[in-house]
Amino acid sequence: HSSYLLPPSRNNPSVKMSQNPGVFGVDEQIRSLLDQSITRHYMKELSDTNGKIVAEYVWIGGSGHDLRSKGRTLNKKPTKPEDLPNWNYDGSSTGQAPGTDSEVYLVPRAIFKDPFRGGDNILVMCDTYEPPRVQPDNSVIPMKPIPTNTRAACAEVMANPKVVAEDVWFGIEQEYTLLNVQTKWPLGWP
Repeated sequence: HSSYLLPPSRNNPSVKMSQNPGVFGVDEQIRSLLDQSITRHYMKELSDTNGKIVAEYVWIGGSGHDLRSKGRTLNKKPTKPEDLPNWNYDGSSTGQAPGTDSEVYLVPRAIFKDPFRGGDNILVMCDTYEPPRVQPDNSVIPMKPIPTNTRAACAEVMANPKVVAEDVWFGIEQEYTLLNVQTKWPLGWP
């Protein structure tokens, strides 16, 4: 029924919030697509994991502006990235590899507590690489960073002894614009 897709509003009061699968409606209210009480219930009730954890491997996707992830169940919580196994994914689905040779390796680089799952679960920040290649003479070409793996290039520069000797600082530049509520133009503009 088409009225189920309409957000509740002054013009359509018969549509109830529970019928609305939308995220943003004409009344400018943000709504969840899922009933969060169900998620909270299972996160609270399903606490017996038998010592296992979920490691959510996270990497930058093919656009360079998106994050991708996939979860892996582990028997114990690792203490450092080197304790985690490398993993792989189909890079053709993320625009990071051709369909004829689509395997991309994930190499863990940093571990953080998972704020979404809680407990001992972790987020694993990863680099992305072409897999090793075996040549006809049985020599092996090692993994090579894929073009969207900018962390590998940065790590190479930062490992240079001249750079190591420096006191390097990084900062995030936050840019923002305040808008006039009526005109939707930046404040101070004509």
